[in-house]
Amino acid sequence: MWGLGCLIWETYNGPLNSNLQLKVIDKIPKQLQVIYRELTSNNAEGRPNPADVIARCRSNGGFFKNELVDALLFLEEIQMKERGEKGRFFSQLAGQLESFPDGVGRYKILPQLLAAFEFGDAGSAVLPPLLQLGCQLPDAEYQRRVVPCVVKLFTSNDRATRLRLLQQLDRFVDHLQPATVNEAIFPQVAKGFLDTNAAIREQTIKSVVHLAPKLDYNNLNVETLRYFAKLQSKDEHGGIRTNTTVCLGKIAQHLHPQIRQKVLIGAFIRGTRDPFPPARAASILALAATQQYFLLQEVANRILPALCPLTTDVDKGVRDNAFRTIRGFLSKLERVSEDPGLRESMEADVNTATPSLSNAAATWAGWAVTAVTAKFYRSQSDTPKSSNAHNTSRILLNKPASLEQASSSQSSASTTATTSSATSMTSLDHDHEHDLQNATNANSDCDWDWDADNWGDMEQQPSTVLEHGSSNISPSSHSPKPNDQWISLEEKPEEEAAQNVEDKNESSDIGWEDSEFQPLEDFQPLEHTQTENIESTNTISTKLKEARRKREEGKLARQKQMEAKRDNKITEQMLLLRNSNLNNYII
Repeated sequence: MWGLGCLIWETYNGPLNSNLQLKVIDKIPKQLQVIYRELTSNNAEGRPNPADVIARCRSNGGFFKNELVDALLFLEEIQMKERGEKGRFFSQLAGQLESFPDGVGRYKILPQLLAAFEFGDAGSAVLPPLLQLGCQLPDAEYQRRVVPCVVKLFTSNDRATRLRLLQQLDRFVDHLQPATVNEAIFPQVAKGFLDTNAAIREQTIKSVVHLAPKLDYNNLNVETLRYFAKLQSKDEHGGIRTNTTVCLGKIAQHLHPQIRQKVLIGAFIRGTRDPFPPARAASILALAATQQYFLLQEVANRILPALCPLTTDVDKGVRDNAFRTIRGFLSKLERVSEDPGLRESMEADVNTATPSLSNAAATWAGWAVTAVTAKFYRSQSDTPKSSNAHNTSRILLNKPASLEQASSSQSSASTTATTSSATSMTSLDHDHEHDLQNATNANSDCDWDWDADNWGDMEQQPSTVLEHGSSNISPSSHSPKPNDQWISLEEKPEEEAAQNVEDKNESSDIGWEDSEFQPLEDFQPLEHTQTENIESTNTISTKLKEARRKREEGKLARQKQMEAKRDNKITEQMLLLRNSNLNNYII
């Protein structure tokens, strides 16, 4: 035990050269000084035994009573711990790792975590500390030790596990190889698009933003867009429909040019008819953020006619965004009208396969639903309604800066016109974005009561949610349920918007058809597409003229009926007057 005392002295003072140095204890912690004196006592019989030293140091206030020793001892005894104890330990461990000495986490704790995951029932609870320690590893070691654990977790059908993985995706997606994402992870993630749990569907949609750069052509341009089309048109939750539109705008830069040109406008125009105000606002902002991918002919023929009705929307936020976006598009068309040479530079990104330099779609709006709202999906209880729905759309979606500035920021005719236009039309109100970020941090997506919630298994007829939505909700009109799980929402404007949708001309209703997801070789050339657009415009114009002619004919018919009724009344009055005169004459 005298040797243990010498070890303690050398730990804090350096090499021991003389026994006299043992009396210098200034650098030894006060918690150890009493035990140290006993260990270095001249009386060998009075020195404590090792078990007594450990017991005294592990008592409350002892030198070994700290988070580091507690964590190491717990990991060594983890196989004997209850599942609830493990969950609480792993939830606390992530916040303690930064205070541990360098190297302890990587060489001591990480191997224990991997063993607990592989041979125990730690499950997804081990994920946060595992990913935090994984950041200290070189990429090759990360691929060898951490990625297999992540791939294995994605194969789990437990909803709590899936939700944790999706929420933590941004922390490890950069370490994943594209082949791993496309072959092992995306097929598992795609199951969440049709899950019956709304929180799973929401997080699955958000995950596509992180996975899109690594997805291959089929997974991104065919499978993902097919799921998005179903969610945007048939999902019963307005927040999920909104997030689908937001995500589509964020991944637009990664889509194939021909797919992008065929899908984006139809999807965003459909979103402008959604009865949920934030969904309409998101669609307007998406059109502004992705404007560099639209031909000017499409802007004039399809986008502006769809935006103009929104200037009379029942929601103030939707109207404001519509006016800004319309002014921005009109500014582009006006400049091209004055200088036709600008058309080529403004349409430079339409057929570009690489992401735009402006990267506007990556920052144009926040997510429509926070973690607090997501909890209401699970609660299945009534929620209070707000007295003002347009405030909700302003809180849930970031507001773009004024689009009127587009003309001043793009006065030059250089090839940078498109990039500056994208920046000016989609720049954000940073103060509002900061407030939204604070609100999101305060209600972190990871703030779930995992042990108390019965998430269930994912293999529970996932298609039922969309079947249920399609039986009650048409692609162009979503009628909210009486107990729709939303906070701070008002149903009256939603019902009025649904009525307005039904009154709109059905000939302009653009949906995501299955034909839009055909192989790339089957797409028609761009010239054919423009010809078809002109023909469809002429057809719509003919139908409008025919409808106007029928209205005029109906008006004339009604006028004739009213005149006939008026003549009959005059005739009856004259007959009554004549009969009255005859009676007076007889008397």
